[in-house]
Amino acid sequence: MTKQKLSPTALQPETVVFVRRGEAVTMNNVPPDRTLLDLLREDLRSCDTKEGCAAGDCGACTVVVGEPHAGRLNLRAVNSCIRPAHSMHGLAVWTAGDLATATGVLHPAQQAMVDHHGSQCGFCTPGCVMSLFGLYQDSVCRGQPVNREQAQHALSGNLCRCTGYRPIVQAACHMGDYPVQRVDEPALLQALANIEPRGAHADYLLPERLEDLLRARSKSPQATLIAGATDAGLQLTQGRQRWRQVIDLSRVAELREVENYTHHIAIGAAVTLQQAFDALALERPQVQAFANRFAGWPIRQSGTLGGNVANGSPIGDSMPLLIALGAHVVLMAWRRGRVVHRELPLENLYTGYRQNLMAPDEVLCWIKVPRPTPNEWLGAYKVSKRVEDDISAICLVVQLQRQGTHITQASIGVGGVAATPVRAKQTEAALRGQAWRPDTVQHAQAVLRQEFDPITDMRASNGYRREVLGNLLQRAWLESTGQTEIRLEDLA
Repeated sequence: MTKQKLSPTALQPETVVFVRRGEAVTMNNVPPDRTLLDLLREDLRSCDTKEGCAAGDCGACTVVVGEPHAGRLNLRAVNSCIRPAHSMHGLAVWTAGDLATATGVLHPAQQAMVDHHGSQCGFCTPGCVMSLFGLYQDSVCRGQPVNREQAQHALSGNLCRCTGYRPIVQAACHMGDYPVQRVDEPALLQALANIEPRGAHADYLLPERLEDLLRARSKSPQATLIAGATDAGLQLTQGRQRWRQVIDLSRVAELREVENYTHHIAIGAAVTLQQAFDALALERPQVQAFANRFAGWPIRQSGTLGGNVANGSPIGDSMPLLIALGAHVVLMAWRRGRVVHRELPLENLYTGYRQNLMAPDEVLCWIKVPRPTPNEWLGAYKVSKRVEDDISAICLVVQLQRQGTHITQASIGVGGVAATPVRAKQTEAALRGQAWRPDTVQHAQAVLRQEFDPITDMRASNGYRREVLGNLLQRAWLESTGQTEIRLEDLA
């Protein structure tokens, strides 16, 4: 390990350079499939970061990553167990061992945990502290106190078997009681600016322009294509697979933005899940509660909407929502010296279980979502065994266009009932042109329960899924008629 700025000629394909404790850290001979957690624990001997599940579920491995964006340092809590080490190139990283001052004064996130007895066995504590550190930067450092809701939101990706969470949440709400400790943002931005970008010859490519991405994909269609790696990382830790070459699109400038147009918004494939859901919730507030149940906070800050859509899991929560909203995807490739693209409805992308019709050289670059109309009504529902940080057993999203009491158009996206995310076309037809009233809903419930033949697995049985599908449509009816307190969120 060395701490220095590398010249362009000295930077080797297997080298990762990132900033830690204010200085550039250079790690050589890092394989493309090395995880950040392994690099921290085994190579740097930073054993304060724990491995619990190695699947992004428990939060024991949580670290905070700092990335320059629009002249500021954007800090995010992420799971290091499924994060590729090479994705840290040109970024800053903090673990729990980096927070105390040089004189040993604990960071407010740490001191509050001590004073409010937020740790018992201590295994989950470093991850909880890092989630609180990320929250501290977004709230206390900006002069805003932390409330209970914010604390629970920030800790949604951290599991603890001992405390019952009350003292941890209490510690979060009292972080502002201590003298403020800010990161030295100007110095960190300068240190990051001194790191040379990755070359085009590396085994782990980090292109920064769309054309460079498409050229790289054209040249290496067999390479593993990733963005946030919240699903791809499981190939390493759970599937024991090896990556020989990786193309990471998370730095492509054109794909990191949400673009606003007259009739739609275009969400770049590198936009994080949280940013994408926030953009959708600006015009459809009901999306926010649904988004909060997508996964824990670190997953939503690391994973991308483009990755979730391209992955095509039948229990992925974003696809039923996007299908119901009438979203399209834009696929792009580099062919014969120029960029070519095609666009298609999202539900037409999938051909089978985790399979799609993208050519080997194509990249999913944008998701286009129509803006809401004045007559739109939207309901989005997820059923899972845990309220937070869990995978769906059933996901149902209903979009209705209504003229008075009649339904002029219906669009229904469903997850967890087939090999791919799907539209409930028969149920849509049963609703279209009908009055929105109890007998219509009852008939549509019967159609919906018979439209799919879901599997029985560890999450739910076939019969359960069928019954709940109809029940969720009944919930949509109740909500659309103004009834309240029919969701867990309403009872909070």
